[in-house]
Amino acid sequence: MFLFSGGDARKLLNILELISSQPQKKIIITNEAVTKLFQQKVALYDKGGEEHYNVISAFIKSIRGSDPNAAVYWLARMLDGGENIEFIARRMVILASEDIGNANPNALLLATNTFQAIQMIGMPESRIILSQCATYLASSPKSNASYMAIENAFAEVKKKGQLPVPLHLRNAPTKLMKQLDYGKDYAYAHSYENNFVNIEFLPEQISGTKFYEPGNNARENDLREFLKKRWKEKYNY
Repeated sequence: MFLFSGGDARKLLNILELISSQPQKKIIITNEAVTKLFQQKVALYDKGGEEHYNVISAFIKSIRGSDPNAAVYWLARMLDGGENIEFIARRMVILASEDIGNANPNALLLATNTFQAIQMIGMPESRIILSQCATYLASSPKSNASYMAIENAFAEVKKKGQLPVPLHLRNAPTKLMKQLDYGKDYAYAHSYENNFVNIEFLPEQISGTKFYEPGNNARENDLREFLKKRWKEKYNY
């Protein structure tokens, strides 16, 4: 019992409860009896309890920490316990954007395809697809820059409220709106060199505010250089 409980008192109690629930007049606890019971594919993994959250937490943190070996171990733990495979895949889709983002845009594509693939395949073969995705994400460069960008933007919205859209960015489907200068002075980027024109896209009150700070990785350093060439000193890239 101590082997199967892994030193967890809660699991030990679950094992005792499981053994006592067996249809027999006299309960004799032996190593052989306990082993036989768990060879019947009775999982200790409680999908609705604390262990569920502990293991998925360890799984996500292992991928974030770039350890594919730990990631597949915790993945195996979840699968062995009967965890919902869509739940696992959904968490990897979130992680691919939150913890990898533009450092490797392919991560989100693979995670999304993984979610779709396991729905078509099911278990036990989906374990291979999930393993491929988990090891890829763990081995990928990391960046939370996209996550921080939207958090920064949310904070600004809460701080300043719903600032008005600049007139030149507004849609002007009616004559009255055009008379009010909706859409006036808007410059179509594709009509300019390098498909770029330096106009203001933020409300005047927060002009020049930088929400997205590219991470220090090969892909986002390229994005930083692109933005710096376009915006010069405006956003201090």
